[in-house]
Amino acid sequence: METANDTSAPVLRPQSLMLAFFGNHFLGRQDHCVYSGSIIDVLSRAGVGEQAVRSTLTRMVNRGLLWRQREGRKMYFGLTPHAARILQEGERRIWKDGAVNEDWDGTWTLLGFSLPDSWQRQRHELRSKLVWFGFGTLYGGLWIAPGKTDVSTTVAELGLTDHVKIFHGEADTATDIDRMIMESWDLDGIAVRYTSFHERWSTRTDTGADPLGIRLRLVTEWLQVIRTDPRLPARHLPASWPAQQAQETFRRVAAQTEASARRMADTILDTMPVRPDAQGR
Repeated sequence: METANDTSAPVLRPQSLMLAFFGNHFLGRQDHCVYSGSIIDVLSRAGVGEQAVRSTLTRMVNRGLLWRQREGRKMYFGLTPHAARILQEGERRIWKDGAVNEDWDGTWTLLGFSLPDSWQRQRHELRSKLVWFGFGTLYGGLWIAPGKTDVSTTVAELGLTDHVKIFHGEADTATDIDRMIMESWDLDGIAVRYTSFHERWSTRTDTGADPLGIRLRLVTEWLQVIRTDPRLPARHLPASWPAQQAQETFRRVAAQTEASARRMADTILDTMPVRPDAQGR
């Protein structure tokens, strides 16, 4: 099991681990909530202390990601619809899209935006969302992503529809796509993250020691890796691109821990059905 003293382990934010925990065990089960003590127990297996867990729970409630339900002296937490949508996006990236794009149809999505200088928060939120959707910077406020990427709903949720223009199309034959990709995305950085992930997890021999904690770190680390990968067309990437190897390692360890982590969760997690009066949060 990883510990806070494992210097080879990447730093994982408590909120990222929290979302992975709820995604692993409560996505699709929003009619149930889980006792805070159970959450403290599970996240401690990933090196997160009790106080950090409690403060993260409070922040996530305030941000509309979790809601609370009191039962006697115990406090239970559940996923909000907003958090469920975020986790569904992550689930799609992990299990459906994958890390290797071999079926690219030659199309690109171009997105341009112009925001007032004072809108620093909105600019940061938009850029963070664009990175998650696989966009890279082409020129200044002009971003590009492979394939036909639908970000209109996300732009609308940020209240920026009037400031963003989106186009879909193909590159002219005069465009050097390989060079454009190298200039728009940090390929070296992405490759290093895949390679490091593979090296860390391919040699693991203790997946049965604490499958719940190990799987929590595994999924959180993998999401951290693929979050910055735009799934660029495989035909325009180096032959030695490490995404496929890393993905095989992830799925192997995920399969090894799935059933045992589920059994352990069923045994130690204190859950209860959502009361009708708690739905309003």
